[in-house]
Amino acid sequence: MSSTRIPEATVARLPVYLRALNSLLEADTRTCSSEELATAAGVNSAKLRKDLSHLGSYGTRGVGYDVEYLRYQISREIGLTQDWPVVIVGIGNLGHALANYSGFSSRGFRTVALLDADESRQGELVAGLKIRAFTELATIVHEHGVAIGVIATPAAAAQSVCDHMVAAGIRSVLNFAPTVLSVPDEVDVRMVDLSSELQILAYHEQRKSAAAAAEGPADGVVA
Repeated sequence: MSSTRIPEATVARLPVYLRALNSLLEADTRTCSSEELATAAGVNSAKLRKDLSHLGSYGTRGVGYDVEYLRYQISREIGLTQDWPVVIVGIGNLGHALANYSGFSSRGFRTVALLDADESRQGELVAGLKIRAFTELATIVHEHGVAIGVIATPAAAAQSVCDHMVAAGIRSVLNFAPTVLSVPDEVDVRMVDLSSELQILAYHEQRKSAAAAAEGPADGVVA
């Protein structure tokens, strides 16, 4: 890991670069320029070079980046060269989908337990794991050294679930519930609000539709 703290905006883009590098390797591309990597990642090359400068100097002038080596360095920087035990709480439709998502295991995240407060769901087999009682959370965190908790419950239950996670020793939380969580300073929370993302897309669609209407019918078309 680099000795200096990396800006949060850069940290947010590192997984994007990692995905682009994986795609390049799948295409059997072994070296790439900053322009090629930037295009694959959907950013401008100046921003990419500045971001990577926070990690160290991994490019060679006139040659570019060794794709596999840069992928390793980014993986190491964001902690993907080690195994991260994860627990998912709330095994409704979303929790069920997350449990079955193969992208977690292929990126270094190992789901060790699925928990739900609904007694009728407990014992049900999902993605090779039995749903266990939420009351077992502390025991599971201790047994597996759980680092990350995923909340996929309704909004009304999310804060209580988060409080129990923090009390059990979890210091990183991924929250899919549509609510803001209150946590101690040493706890990191990332929120994934699917409805908000759809609303943002609806806003842009509305603007595009309004712009198209203002331009009028296309040339040669009689209204």
